Amino acid sequence: MGKYLVWSLLISVFLFSPFVGAVELEIKKIFDFSTLASNIFFELRVPRVLFAFFAGVILALSGLLFQTLFRNALMTPYTLGISSGAVLGAGVAIKLGLGSLFFGLGAIHLFGFFGALFSVFLLLYLSKFLKNAHHESLLLLGIALSLFYTSSLMIIFYLGSAIQNDMLIRFTMGSLSVIGWQNPVMVGFIAAVLLSAVYMYRFELQLLGISDESAKLKGLDTKKTTRVLLVVSSFAIGTLVSISGPIGFVGLITPHIVAKLHPCTVNRRIMKTALFGGLFLVFCDTITRALSTQSELPIGIITALIGGPFFIYLIMRKK
Repeated sequence: MGKYLVWSLLISVFLFSPFVGAVELEIKKIFDFSTLASNIFFELRVPRVLFAFFAGVILALSGLLFQTLFRNALMTPYTLGISSGAVLGAGVAIKLGLGSLFFGLGAIHLFGFFGALFSVFLLLYLSKFLKNAHHESLLLLGIALSLFYTSSLMIIFYLGSAIQNDMLIRFTMGSLSVIGWQNPVMVGFIAAVLLSAVYMYRFELQLLGISDESAKLKGLDTKKTTRVLLVVSSFAIGTLVSISGPIGFVGLITPHIVAKLHPCTVNRRIMKTALFGGLFLVFCDTITRALSTQSELPIGIITALIGGPFFIYLIMRKK
């Protein structure tokens, strides 16, 4: 009964979310395309809700992927420093004042992607020297990388101009504010690619979640599978972070809640985790827009307020 109540609440908020904001919209004016209400609804509100949903799908799937591959409940791109790598890459692009690079692609997007990808391969390389690479040692290594990236970002802050620093501060807080359909469509496509890749490898992921030895006995090339999934996930996270900034703890919370609501094998939780992650981030974004504040509260603050205590709970439960 409880799980149906949770799902019903999230779906209701998702449907109601486009009507929440600083400007009240009359329903009869929304479908009159010559009115301001229609432009606000179809060019700001609906794209934002869809962008939040697809971003939540990417974050939740990446969290499920990392927790399963590394067999650790605390592993996410955020706690392993991969999101921080993407932020540093985007920060470098902002500092250098780069616009578009190859074929019109944004420099911030490309630098964010390569920052995330570099972090993944660096973690894989350094993990070879760890005796307990799939447990606490790898998590501590990710935290150390995250601190290093943060220090590097502080150097960029120190050397940057006032305009660049303002852009970086707003960027690091995370935001789902979008205008038009370009970003929602792009992030939606990336979310579909990530979901397809994870679903395609769902049975391999189940074997890897048990142990590398079990997977190898079944004839699975564990290194190749792990690298493919991590590269696809890093591409998705890097691109998302380069647009929205870092949004933490969604990938940590969602897989655990879904596992509680639906206790089943990993391969059967993939779709549920993706859907729950999208709805959960829309729920958090609706809270930020519903609050009566002078300026909109960054989404990263809301997710951190929810995810921080949850992270502590997971650590205490492991102990």
